[in-house]
Amino acid sequence: MTQCAYLFLDEGGNFDFSPIGTRYFVMSSVAMRRPFPAHGPLDDLKHDCLEYGLDTEYFHCADDNTHVRRKVFELIAGHLGSLRIDSLIVEKAKTGPALRVDEAFYPKMLGYLLRYVVEREMVDGVEELIVITDTIPVQKKRKAIEKAIKTVLATMLPAGMRYRILHHASRSHYGLQLADYCNWAVFRKWQRGETEFYEQIKPALRSEFDIFRTGVTYYY
Repeated sequence: MTQCAYLFLDEGGNFDFSPIGTRYFVMSSVAMRRPFPAHGPLDDLKHDCLEYGLDTEYFHCADDNTHVRRKVFELIAGHLGSLRIDSLIVEKAKTGPALRVDEAFYPKMLGYLLRYVVEREMVDGVEELIVITDTIPVQKKRKAIEKAIKTVLATMLPAGMRYRILHHASRSHYGLQLADYCNWAVFRKWQRGETEFYEQIKPALRSEFDIFRTGVTYYY
């Protein structure tokens, strides 16, 4: 069987580069290998929710109630050994005007994140990298993301290593739901200073890179 590494991607914040937009934009990658130890317990929890009376089609951190959210984070905390989390932090006010359009901003930031992760995630024996993002509804953004991922992977991966880029609805894969939860925790730490859930996932957080940390120019 082909030895694969999986990268599940998620993002938090908005693309409103103004004082009324989110202060930060955060992108996270959750790397996993099969078997996925957390997926069985997540499936059990989903059916527990159904039997409790909730209409739980899938887990989505921002929408799940407090009780469900705590249960999911407890479950993630119990399986951190099977995850590698990396996050890229963008303080949006430090982003120059030329970089703010989707075609420039998203590929550039995603490229920085993936370049770092791929360098450290690839080990001997991996034959294929499978990158999965949530479904991207805007065609223009989808093409920009695909171009960024392909450019980075073509540069970073060993010669001959295969890779695929897939866009799946988050409800279709627990890996995307885990990425959503992990990214939400990192985003809330930076955006609101809330660290309760961040501390639960922190042991698996390998990098948390504030890309404009040395910047001194604020554009708004």
